[in-house]
Amino acid sequence: MTGHPEVGVAGLGVMGSAIARRLLERRRTVRVYDVRQDAMAELAGDGAEPVDSAALLASSSSSSATVILSLNTADIVEQVVFGPEGVLTAAPEGVLVIDMSSIDPGRTRAFAARAAKLGAGWVDAPLSGGVPGAERGELTLMLGGEEEDVERALPVLDALSSRLTHIGPPGSGQLVKSVNQVLVGCGFAALAEAAALVRAAGLPPRQVRAALTGGRADSVLLQEFFLKFAEVDLTPTGRVSNMVKDLEAARDYARSAGVPLPVTTAVSELHRWLAAAGHGDADNAALMHYYGSVPTGDHS
Repeated sequence: MTGHPEVGVAGLGVMGSAIARRLLERRRTVRVYDVRQDAMAELAGDGAEPVDSAALLASSSSSSATVILSLNTADIVEQVVFGPEGVLTAAPEGVLVIDMSSIDPGRTRAFAARAAKLGAGWVDAPLSGGVPGAERGELTLMLGGEEEDVERALPVLDALSSRLTHIGPPGSGQLVKSVNQVLVGCGFAALAEAAALVRAAGLPPRQVRAALTGGRADSVLLQEFFLKFAEVDLTPTGRVSNMVKDLEAARDYARSAGVPLPVTTAVSELHRWLAAAGHGDADNAALMHYYGSVPTGDHS
């Protein structure tokens, strides 16, 4: 395998597009597929090669192909990989699927077993760091998969991440992502409440963040997102609907394991309220709607 393997990317939402652009910047040959023609056209302008079906993402001049998935649900993952024109329908032997979506660990294990029967590899590589992390090549990745598949994935994932950890067999990465989302989702809710207090008191957000820096309240979330919440910056870096999906997946697993998650449940319901109010596609800073901090008429 060369140091710059060809890569296919399926799913060109906010995150998938950022991943594809980062790979292009690192001089990879990148094929892209999405049901939205405008999304593919935009990436083509950056040098990507659009294809007409997910199956064509796996075509490669080398002896194997690597395809990254950045999709919303396990059902979509199944359709894109195993459907009539899916990634593994034409010539699955030797294909490596790297699923950077956040989906159910149990279904991930089933997909990996199904791919293995076809002669393909599977690595679940859910991420933390969002669009900014992808753009800088500083994502944190939690990997599940067989050792040989993870080794094959490294030349691609190294271009996207500053920290990656192989947890264990397929599905392990998705389980750790659930833990990550519990911490991040609950952290976002706490930031929103703190930001609401700061706004109500008329305190300067930057000075508040400076005062908290280095203390026990300091964190990556505080540094990266406090100003975004306090200033009600709704520039997309993640979606409320994705947080709903991830927190509910964590709750589902917790129920099966007999683990109570009262705080996560409350935060999940808060995000579900936002989605029900029409803010599912909005950035997580839309939590400020709950506190009346978003100007009337702004439905982002």
